[in-house]
Amino acid sequence: MTTSFSFAARPSLYGASRAACTFKRSLLALGLTAAGVMATCAHAADAPSPAPKSQINAAVGTGAKFTPPSESAIPDDEFGKMIKLGRDIMLDTPKYAKAYVGNTLSCVNCHTDAGRMAGSAPLWAAYVSYPAYRAKNKKVNTFEERLQGCFMYSQNGKAPPLGSETLVALQSYSYWMAKGLPLDEKTAGRGYPNLPEPAQAPDYVRGQKVYEAKCIVCHAANGEGQYVNGETVFPPLWGAKSFNWGAGMGSYKNAAKFIYANMPYGMSYSLTPQEAWDVAYFMDAQERPQDPRWKGSVAATRAKFHDSKFSLYGAKVNGKVLGDIGPPKAR
Repeated sequence: MTTSFSFAARPSLYGASRAACTFKRSLLALGLTAAGVMATCAHAADAPSPAPKSQINAAVGTGAKFTPPSESAIPDDEFGKMIKLGRDIMLDTPKYAKAYVGNTLSCVNCHTDAGRMAGSAPLWAAYVSYPAYRAKNKKVNTFEERLQGCFMYSQNGKAPPLGSETLVALQSYSYWMAKGLPLDEKTAGRGYPNLPEPAQAPDYVRGQKVYEAKCIVCHAANGEGQYVNGETVFPPLWGAKSFNWGAGMGSYKNAAKFIYANMPYGMSYSLTPQEAWDVAYFMDAQERPQDPRWKGSVAATRAKFHDSKFSLYGAKVNGKVLGDIGPPKAR
């Protein structure tokens, strides 16, 4: 969520500087008024001079010391081609893994800086942490199986077959980034930083106010993102084009941790913990595609897969039971 940056913007945007307000043309292309654009830029201009990147990004407080190799070090050979394909899939998943994607999100939306950023679920830290047992499916998962889950839930698509080019490319990219990192399931920087418990229970109304103040200009009033010439500029946070109910972001605790460390983009940790909890609750209190593990009813699916206080699946919000949208669409 952000006033002048995306939830994790497209490749050409995710490294931009807020002080320069480089999204001006994109905002105009999206139909915002000149006054709206000026307000957005003014917000950036009025902010204090940005600290060095190392002081404001998601890695702060994680204890991470590992730095993956630079992209210029990708080898110029057949292995390098697969690494680059994995990077491309990260940055524009609907284009490079089209057969397995059911929405408009890209991997970089949850794994910022092309999966390199500590504290933003970096792929290098995940790679050395698998195989691992996952309570989500109650079995030991390989790294490839973990990637399959991302396509099924976060991408609302279908799992690429084990050994497919898509999974081999993503695995190659992750392996290459992890070069020199020891095998350690407690690798610093993995996942998202811990978030203090909220002083007050997360609240829909307060979250809506945070969303309207900090997020709406990019992700739209309906939460369905912004598009230019058919391409995603600012990704959807809910609705038919977003992640489904089975995704990790469907837990508002996970969403709050990501938001706190990463959003607004380029302004890590600028929200209070309470604001992060509230806006995550508001985001997850919206309808989205059905959980592909559907058990025939909302109650049965919640009992099996969403028995957590951090899941709003099956909860009644504004008079409607979330998830009560029938079986998932065939993929």
